[in-house]
Order: sequence, then C-alpha cells, then structure tokens
Amino acid sequence: MKIGIIGAGNIGGNLTRRLTALGHEVSVANSRGPQTLSALAEETGATPVTVGEAARGAEIVVVTVPLKNVPDLPPGLFGEAAEGFALIDTCNYYPHQRDGRIAGIEDEGLTESRWTERQLGHPVVKAFNGTFAQDILERHRPAGAPDRMALPVAGDDEAAKKAVRALIDELGFDTVDSGGLDDSWRQQPGTPVYGLREGVEAVTRALAEASPVRTEAFQG
Repeated sequence: MKIGIIGAGNIGGNLTRRLTALGHEVSVANSRGPQTLSALAEETGATPVTVGEAARGAEIVVVTVPLKNVPDLPPGLFGEAAEGFALIDTCNYYPHQRDGRIAGIEDEGLTESRWTERQLGHPVVKAFNGTFAQDILERHRPAGAPDRMALPVAGDDEAAKKAVRALIDELGFDTVDSGGLDDSWRQQPGTPVYGLREGVEAVTRALAEASPVRTEAFQG
C-alpha cells in the first residue's frame, strides 16, 4: 500500500519505520524539507518528499504535526491522493505547552479532530493521538496475544475508519471504535484512555468513563 506521512517527529518517524518494515511504500515529509530526512530514508527505505508531494498516489495519509501548524499546510494537499484515500489525524491540542489558544476549539466547542478536519478540508480519522511513540516499535503483538494493546479510533467515514483499523491491526494492535468525530473528545488529552496501555476491554471502559469537560491543564 502507498502511504504518505506528513510530519517526521516521534509518531511520524516510528510509523515510517514500522510501515516500511511491513512492506508498505512510504513517502515522508516534514516542514524543513526532504534533505533533512536523509537519515530516516536511509534507515527505512522510505522516500523523502516535500509536504506538497506526500499524498501523491497515497491510499492512506497521516498528518502528524503540531496542531497549531495544521492551518499552515499547503492548499490542495490531497489533490493527487488516491481516490477514496483515508486521512489519519494524530494531532493533540496542547494550549499551554505548545499550541496557544485555538478559538474554534475553545469558543465553538469543536473537538480537536473536527477542527483539524475543517482546516484540511477532508474527512479525518482520529488515531494514534494517545499512543506513546516508542510503543509503535516495541509493543506490537500478534492477533490474539494476551498483552496486545488496543487503540481508540474515531471518525465519520466508515470506509476510511475500516481502512485505518485494518492498518492498525497489521501494525500489531487491536482497535476500539470510539464513535464519530464529535465523540472523539473521549480520546483527547486528559481523558482516561489517553496514553492507556491496555486491551480492548479496558480501552472500551475508559472511553465510556470520559468526561466532555476538559481538564484545566488542557484548557486554553
């Protein structure tokens, strides 16, 4: 499968490592340009590209950048993506530590991924946002393993969500459908499932226990 990854930080870099190891054709981009990705490309066999080229021909695109930088992504970003491609949003809102106050989230009450979807102009599937980057490399397990972790996945496009859940399964993790994007507050920072390293039952329970009221640490 052809996969484009926009953002080569901890999550983007480790997804590049695992997906290339599984035999996928990965194009990876960051804000500093493909020349800064030569080491990752040499390590993994991924193709370093510009941000504008990352989605070209891709069946799945991953956007994993600081939330405040999402509006700065170039227009027409997905014009050359494969028809029916799925768009994964891994981003989190950290108003105090990094992103500043985002009005659409604070004043309109949008979930982080609904806000991101509006900026990108394409339906998104929220996944990996509460996953420790190192776990992508170290905690994958075969299906049925008793210690296999589960990741929550939210989105409105059922076909895209199905594709993303299948990819996560291939990566070595179970998934739990956490609803549509307007329900994705259940997996935002500060919720019980955020950073949870447990299986399907515990993740399902944590999603049910979430509160829509942001903790003070994640209020802008």
